[in-house]
Amino acid sequence: MNQQNSQSFETLSDLLAMQKAHQATHGAPSAAERKDRLTRLIDLMVDNQDAIVDAISADFGNRSRHETLAADIVGTLKEIKYARKNLDRWMRPEKAKPEFPLGLFGARARIQYQPLGVIGIVSPWNFPIILSVGPMAEAIAAGNSVMMKPSEFTPRTSELMKTLLEAKFAPHEVTVSTGGVEVGQAFTSLPFDHLLFTGATSIAPHILHATADNMVPTTLELGGKNPAIVAPSADMDLAVTRIAAGKIFNAGQVCLAPDYVFVPRAKMEDFSTALANKIAEYFPTLSGNPDVTHIVTDHQFDRLKGLVEQARSAGARIVEVNPANEDFSTSNEKILPPTLVIDADPDLELMQNEIFGPILAILPYDSLDDAIAYANARQRPLAAYVFAKDKAEQEKVMDNTISGGATVNDMIMHMTQMSLPFGGVGASGMGSYHGEHGFKRFSHAKAVYKQINMDGFFKAVRPPYSDKFFKTMGPFLKK
Repeated sequence: MNQQNSQSFETLSDLLAMQKAHQATHGAPSAAERKDRLTRLIDLMVDNQDAIVDAISADFGNRSRHETLAADIVGTLKEIKYARKNLDRWMRPEKAKPEFPLGLFGARARIQYQPLGVIGIVSPWNFPIILSVGPMAEAIAAGNSVMMKPSEFTPRTSELMKTLLEAKFAPHEVTVSTGGVEVGQAFTSLPFDHLLFTGATSIAPHILHATADNMVPTTLELGGKNPAIVAPSADMDLAVTRIAAGKIFNAGQVCLAPDYVFVPRAKMEDFSTALANKIAEYFPTLSGNPDVTHIVTDHQFDRLKGLVEQARSAGARIVEVNPANEDFSTSNEKILPPTLVIDADPDLELMQNEIFGPILAILPYDSLDDAIAYANARQRPLAAYVFAKDKAEQEKVMDNTISGGATVNDMIMHMTQMSLPFGGVGASGMGSYHGEHGFKRFSHAKAVYKQINMDGFFKAVRPPYSDKFFKTMGPFLKK
């Protein structure tokens, strides 16, 4: 086992045992203790934002500073602060109404939220902070300890977060395990009280197999081929602006980015031209442009270039948005010009699997029903988007498509709202978190019923049975 994979299963098991032993001895942390941990997370993010930005950029070759600040720094701080602000309300037991007639005689019921224990978090490379520290905040708010396994594809960021987190938190509160595939396999085989995995759909079955042996409840936040439907009533300028921005963010390496756009057939050419022009406006140059995020690894870069070449060889119309006509054939920069594939053949690989890069397919439709049917014939995506001024068109798409989440007249914004659950459905994931949804995801909702003295009533329904049983139960047996 090489140095990167040096953490053995035994070492990870010892860390888990230590965290569980501390919980068994000390019990659930108080609200004050949880707020203190959340405050330490906020301090870590604010005090080290420059180091985090630099580490992520180094891992990508170049990652736009502004994109990192917007998503990984501001987005994460927003999530932590929201948890701290609302923690007292979340922790309060929820009242439940005992069924008639018990409530009339003084019986009481409540739902009490308790920490599950130790939460395992496996986070990806594309947004290495918000998709690790974000859910960590909600796990901490729920009173849990956390063990985190960040991605090996962003090693500088992973090592930095290990150093920063383990300096701020005691081992019984938070640990970070870095390393490659072997560490990941050992990590996901641990008997956590809950595991959150964010990553590729192709890896998800392996995660479920690993967690099944220990019956570990698992949340999967995956990806999918997210559709965007531009309805006949759409404001085309608005749709072009927002789709372009949503697709090029992080060079399309976003689980919520659109993979294909449906446009009315008569408007497809104008839309495609306008979209290419808008992207060129955002990125007048590519090489050396600090706003242009690179593809994270050579493997991902080669995969994406292969998708474009396959589409080109199959006769698809390819529009590469490269306003300065820069030559990247001899460049060490992993820059793929934003690429439009017009009227793509559904059999192309880029139409079968998640793209996860700056490639966007543009498809024509003759009726809104056709676009909806195409989306529904495929696996359920993590996100769906509709652009329409007409409310009936908006609702038609929302009511007749199933996706993890959705945004009307914009891209990705549903994920930024802490009041909304974030997660997938079907092949795009299972379970959700964010805000109170995350607090409850990482809690046990314990049903508590407090009985009152009704021995006279219950005596009739206990052995030895008599005719009083039927008199007592009779009303409940009627329609």
